[in-house]
Amino acid sequence: MRRLSHLLFILLLAGSCSLAQFTVYDGQTLRKGAYSFTTKQESHRLNSKLMGREMPYIALLPDHYDPQDSRKYSTVYLLHGLSGHFDNWTLKTKIAETAAFCQCIVITPEGDDSWYTDSSSKPNDKYESYVIKELIPEIDKKFRTIADRGNRAIAGLSMGGYGAIKFGLKYPDMFVVAGSFSGPLDAAARTEKNMPGAIGKSIDATFGPPDREVRKANDLFDIVQRISSEKIKALPFLYIDCGTEDFLFQNNRAFVDLLLEKKVPHEFRQLPGGHNWKYWDAQVQEFLELAANRFSTGQKREPQ
Repeated sequence: MRRLSHLLFILLLAGSCSLAQFTVYDGQTLRKGAYSFTTKQESHRLNSKLMGREMPYIALLPDHYDPQDSRKYSTVYLLHGLSGHFDNWTLKTKIAETAAFCQCIVITPEGDDSWYTDSSSKPNDKYESYVIKELIPEIDKKFRTIADRGNRAIAGLSMGGYGAIKFGLKYPDMFVVAGSFSGPLDAAARTEKNMPGAIGKSIDATFGPPDREVRKANDLFDIVQRISSEKIKALPFLYIDCGTEDFLFQNNRAFVDLLLEKKVPHEFRQLPGGHNWKYWDAQVQEFLELAANRFSTGQKREPQ
């Protein structure tokens, strides 16, 4: 078996949403060969006691996944953005092909417009508790996951980027990597007054008035500012990226400046692009590659 470092992969995306084909050149002989990965897509519903209703999610499973087999897989949770839904990732990006190469389980949960936070005003909108206390345990029970921190990652776009970094900071014992693509990372400190429109309204609906404790408990800047050097060592690796034409670019730069000040391990990518699916589709590919390399059990498949 030859190492991936000895191979050059050229990705040829196939017409099917679940097939990724690669042209492979042997680094020593330069002989050409073909190699394909596929994924299985399943839709599920979790009867949530915390939410008082059924919560949908999609599971992307590796090509050879078999419930009766013994092989286990790392898991990546991908969170959608504001006004989005659990199926956005599979409908608007090539995540099926990307996940096929990663050879991990990818879960895309429903988050509505919750900011992945337990609402200050709606008793049954406990989205943070749902993800941590119900969804992740359900996935580890239902699928053949490697159910430990070293093989679990989380990321998201826009509102989901905020949510993913928040989960990484608040539950460092559960994730080895947390990533944000174009995330409004200061969301908990915003109100409709300083962020007019749908974004500000949804923030106020979730976090409540500025003096609410729920705001401080979910303020990413405040969490990082107060974290001790010992706790920093236990944090997951943070991946932050934002397009240079994105209206949230300066917000992301400010958060990364704080990470640098506090010496929090992270990677920041500032690339040409805006707040759109073209950008997020490209960046989720980068994140899955980074996650696969940081899982304690590597998931990339090598040609035989």
